[in-house]
Amino acid sequence: MKTSVSDRTESAAAAPAAAAAPAAALAPAAALATARPRMDAARWPDVAHGPRGSATRAAVTRLIVQRALTALPLRVALGDAPVTGTEGPLVRVHAPEAFFRRIGTDGLIGFGESYMAGEWEADDLVGALTVLASHLTSLVPRPLQRLRGAWARRRPSAQRNTLEGARQNIHRHYDLSNDLFALFLDPTLTYSSAVFRKRPAGWSDLAAAQHRKIDRLLDLAGVGGGTRLLEIGTGWGELALRAAARGARVVSVTLSQEQRDLATSRIAQAGHADRVSVELCDYRQVTGHYDAVVSVEMIEAVGVDYWPVYFNTLERLLLPGGRIALQAITMPHARMLATRTTYTWIHKYIFPGGLIPSVEAIEQCTAAAGLRIRENGGYGGHYAETLRLWRERFTQRSADVEALGFDAVFRRMWEFYLAYCEAGFRAGYLDVRQLLLTRADTTAQDGGLR
Repeated sequence: MKTSVSDRTESAAAAPAAAAAPAAALAPAAALATARPRMDAARWPDVAHGPRGSATRAAVTRLIVQRALTALPLRVALGDAPVTGTEGPLVRVHAPEAFFRRIGTDGLIGFGESYMAGEWEADDLVGALTVLASHLTSLVPRPLQRLRGAWARRRPSAQRNTLEGARQNIHRHYDLSNDLFALFLDPTLTYSSAVFRKRPAGWSDLAAAQHRKIDRLLDLAGVGGGTRLLEIGTGWGELALRAAARGARVVSVTLSQEQRDLATSRIAQAGHADRVSVELCDYRQVTGHYDAVVSVEMIEAVGVDYWPVYFNTLERLLLPGGRIALQAITMPHARMLATRTTYTWIHKYIFPGGLIPSVEAIEQCTAAAGLRIRENGGYGGHYAETLRLWRERFTQRSADVEALGFDAVFRRMWEFYLAYCEAGFRAGYLDVRQLLLTRADTTAQDGGLR
């Protein structure tokens, strides 16, 4: 898609001499020209130009949004108008006309694009987004919610996770640049929720918290000396490294060339190349049989159409008495059903083709595949903390991100993405769970249960 984030080569080539992240973020509307980031309109056409939506629709949207905001614990300033509200984070809309036109035309996609364009700011972005996420189902009047299908954009067929589509979807996010991810991830290069001993946590706590998460998953899967382990979704190799250190023999599969290259290098440097094979392979094409399968936050990228295929594949690859340990982000079932075909800002700019499942959806798919959930523990608060540390690190290293060739619009996009996700977990709209699956007929005597 013309508005998508492309690979790092394109990012470097297209990056203009971007304005620094606006220090005058909460300046009056008159300062909008200096607050907005300079942007390459050819690369960011929808952000640079915005939709042409009708004035009438924008006016109606303004009435609905303003009415909704007055009921929330937020302070809001529209242009040069006085601040309304007496509590909560301050949201300052520099360009109200553009802001409401975007939302009226493209809903939450427009809301995110308006932030990317510098048309609104918040003195506490996560706090403001948490308030909105906590009241998500009540922001739009119920009669209008029933008309959702008439205005919500449907996900493009090009983002379906066919064998080719999945490769393209993964490439758009995970192949951006290993150097980019290294700027805000801890030294383990682990891009999923950590498990902390205590919260709030500091940056120095993150690596140990990521190892704690990985070790819990390996324990759940019963990984030890001689285990034949399949990892679906390599990341940058830390789980495979820790499994190999336990004496397991690991096959890890990924669709990201960038991740495979760095993971392979890290594994060789650690002296585990004889125990770990990292393959550029779709999970549907894996062969063989394994004592254990581990997959960390990969199901979110599978897509609703392929959830049955995913769980049938897990069952096919598992040896008798084997164990599957999954870490999955989840959302409430009703919200999943309501949004499963909707095209969102996250799909357009961050994770094309994905969908966060509900626990109920996972239960239905596992049962249909002949699997059973044996353990199910959630810890969404830990993900909020993980995201906070990533977001703070990303913001602190904004100049380093720019030096890699990522322009100001990209940096605002990723700040919004990290804050948006953190808010979802802080509001309880999202959760993250570790699940143990076995075949439905597995018993303790088979070694499938502890």
